[in-house]
Amino acid sequence: MRALITGGAGFIGSHLAERLLDRGNEVHVLDDLSTGSIENLERIKRHPSLHYYIDTVTNRHLTAELVDLCDVIYHLAAAVGVRLIVDSPVRTIETNIQGTEVVLSLAAKKGKRVLITSTSEVYGKREHTPFREDDDLVMGPPDKGRWSYACSKAIDEFLAIAYWKEKRVPTLIVRLFNTVGPRQTSQYGMVMPTLISQALEGQDLTVFGDGSQSRCFLHVDDAVTALIELAEHPEAVGEVYNVGSDEEVTILALAERIVRMTGSESRIVKVPYEEAYREGFEDMMRRLPAISKVGDLIGWRPTMSLDDILTDMIEHERRRASERTGVYAPLAAAGSWGQRKRG
Repeated sequence: MRALITGGAGFIGSHLAERLLDRGNEVHVLDDLSTGSIENLERIKRHPSLHYYIDTVTNRHLTAELVDLCDVIYHLAAAVGVRLIVDSPVRTIETNIQGTEVVLSLAAKKGKRVLITSTSEVYGKREHTPFREDDDLVMGPPDKGRWSYACSKAIDEFLAIAYWKEKRVPTLIVRLFNTVGPRQTSQYGMVMPTLISQALEGQDLTVFGDGSQSRCFLHVDDAVTALIELAEHPEAVGEVYNVGSDEEVTILALAERIVRMTGSESRIVKVPYEEAYREGFEDMMRRLPAISKVGDLIGWRPTMSLDDILTDMIEHERRRASERTGVYAPLAAAGSWGQRKRG
């Protein structure tokens, strides 16, 4: 199999590229590095079966050449992170919709299979949980920039299904729920790496609102497994699948667990939404997915618990810090805090 990954230098895309290469696939990565990083490809960038291109997916000439070369397209290129979405709604909408339209139109000419990554954000202000793939989507008003991302990704989904129904392009959609893991950055407001970095650096852990909002965190390795198996399954075409964990935790409880697992003496500070973002910011209070549909098709379930995920991410951040400073602090028992010289 020859695969094209748009956004392949991003957090999820780079892990997907590694897994596909490990399976013996040829992989083409296209990324403009607006939110991705070439460092994410450091382990594999000299792999003989990896080809990477620093450009935007809206470069139709280049993207057309890459579509021709590949059997399957994983379309991950998108605006990411609440901070970017709130600050740059125009960029968010244009990046998501225009990029997806280019990929689908080019795939239609060659009949190539396309997996579109979507997001739990499309469920919007829906309150009834767990979220199911055939539930109604409840969006906020257009003057709230927060919802620009959700709406643009919902349009991506409509486009993908329309290309399947009208033009018989074999498309499928994966709605990812709070995927986390090594190499995810806190730069764009991702909550788990932000809290871990704050704890390890002895800073206050910032919890927005009252901390009662809850999320379900999925390790990127589990997400990648689902993406590959769905992309290769013939019966997945034309469908939407939730891919996430069903282990729910409030953000306040998450912060408390991180403090305990790192042995940090940091405080947890609650920050009003209007201070963190803009006045009138609206959040989703729960994101709990129903995952029976993907499980029924490919037998998939998450393999890593929240504690497993936190252990992995904390150790990763400590290793990164040790590379910068030469000091490594191993995962501490609750209530302890210490550092030792590496080696």
